[in-house]
Amino acid sequence: MSVNQLKIGLVPLGSCIMKHSVLFAVSIAALSLAGCGKKEETPAAENSIAADTSMNNAATASPAIVSPGQTFANTAATSDTFEIESSKLAASKASSAKVKRFAGEMIKAHTESSAKLKTAAAAASPAITPTPQLTPAQQQTLDTLASKSGAEFDSAYIDAQRQGHQATLDALKTYSASGDVPSLKAFATELVPIVTAHLNMAKGL
Repeated sequence: MSVNQLKIGLVPLGSCIMKHSVLFAVSIAALSLAGCGKKEETPAAENSIAADTSMNNAATASPAIVSPGQTFANTAATSDTFEIESSKLAASKASSAKVKRFAGEMIKAHTESSAKLKTAAAAASPAITPTPQLTPAQQQTLDTLASKSGAEFDSAYIDAQRQGHQATLDALKTYSASGDVPSLKAFATELVPIVTAHLNMAKGL
């Protein structure tokens, strides 16, 4: 065989080797790019998992639990605050001497009640601190009373006292019967007849 024939025979073989080399290089490049893509996606996936975990933890977090004793102490303190504040308005805005006299008695009685409540709450184990927080309805009533005067004020104040003392009496009776803190239960029991008398006085105005 001549040299020229060998060269001609080798051309296809060299062409095949080059083609395979190119395909191999392309495959390596493709694998490298795929590998880079996966590395970039991993942090995103991890962030997504972390976000989902955080959301699940937030969703399952338990809200702060308020004990029945604390709830009662807050209710009683709020009642005292409402009676005192509304009666202070009556002391200056009422037109009836009878209503003004009643208001003065309520300020005195509920100031004493607040002191007894603090003592009873402090005797609890662990100690409880009464936190008065007027309800939207109570605040609205105070705002309404502040905008009235004369006989119109007297009528609105008397209605507020009747409703307020009835609600307080119901709360006291309930806790007196089934309260979980002995000192607060004793306080509620002591206050039942006093608040009953206040309610009867309000009904008699």
